[in-house]
Amino acid sequence: MIRVINRYILGDFIKSFLLTLFVLTFVMYVGAVVQAIDYMSRGISGLLILKIFALNIPFTLSFVIPMSVLTTVLLHFGRLSADGEITALKSSGVSLWQVAAPVIFCSILLSCVCLYINAELSPRSHYARREMLRDLGEEDPLALLDEGRFVSDFPGVKVYIGKKDRSQLEDIILYQFDEKGVRAEVRAKSGQVNFNSETRVMEITLEKVRLTEYDKTNPEDLAKARTLSADSYPVTLDLRQMLKKSVIYKKAPDMTFSELVAAIPNVRQAFPDIQEENVPRMRAKMAVDANQRLALALSCFSFTLLAIPLGIRSHRKESSIGIGLALILLFLFYMFIIISDAMVDRPEWRPDMLPWVPVAGCQLIGFLLLKKHR
Repeated sequence: MIRVINRYILGDFIKSFLLTLFVLTFVMYVGAVVQAIDYMSRGISGLLILKIFALNIPFTLSFVIPMSVLTTVLLHFGRLSADGEITALKSSGVSLWQVAAPVIFCSILLSCVCLYINAELSPRSHYARREMLRDLGEEDPLALLDEGRFVSDFPGVKVYIGKKDRSQLEDIILYQFDEKGVRAEVRAKSGQVNFNSETRVMEITLEKVRLTEYDKTNPEDLAKARTLSADSYPVTLDLRQMLKKSVIYKKAPDMTFSELVAAIPNVRQAFPDIQEENVPRMRAKMAVDANQRLALALSCFSFTLLAIPLGIRSHRKESSIGIGLALILLFLFYMFIIISDAMVDRPEWRPDMLPWVPVAGCQLIGFLLLKKHR
């Protein structure tokens, strides 16, 4: 009888999971339709557009699979409880662990799938997508401003960025060149980037600037250099001929898990140009990324343990109850992911451990609730 019940529960779970996975993936890609229309208006072929969005599927699945597992388990066991099937099985001598075993086993397999996606498939696809966008001239110029290395891709300029938060930059070193060599050295505490996608011109407004101008006839003679200070200093870069020629360097999201783990203790080897004061932050950033990948993979198992007793306790047929619980749990889980990203400037606080808080919490509470319902 147990085998028949397990086959029934597992079959029903898999069908519901695949349907939920399809719906959530479709929802995640709705915004991409507008971008696809924009690409088509620029003359990019439909086949290349499909390749670009296909390369983004592994990254999307790394988030959608745990979401689908949580939603499916909540709805599945909520329905079993509302229909009285859980009570009937318990009355027949079938324990809750026996009922939940096939779903838990399936969640472990899905965690393994997510682990492979997060460790290997997603970073490789992310890097391949960036290369394809570069070849099409659609690479976001802001993405070229990597943290922790000198960027020589911009015409006549060499830039170092200590920290970047979207279009806001900090700890900037900028060298301007002409045919005779270095013309000026600019150091700034912060800066703001604006990019005009139509003219392909990037404007960087530097703030709290120290400018060193070298002699035009003899730039190597430091005695003839002039040092000035300014509250702001504008830099304009024409990127029309540059975007297709730039070299795509690997960032943390582009590294496989093994590459990321190897780079954490050897930050200078991975980023030779990084300034000493930025090494702890870069190490913390890569450690956070590595732990986030593992935590996201194990979240399938953690969500399942917690969602089974929560689904049973809902005692309602309405799917809105299960969906509401799923949204709350997902919000709490991803809130820790966001907080860990925001705390990379405080490596002494160990932000790399934060992604494990919701994972451990879900497992602990799930075990306790399952034991109570046993």
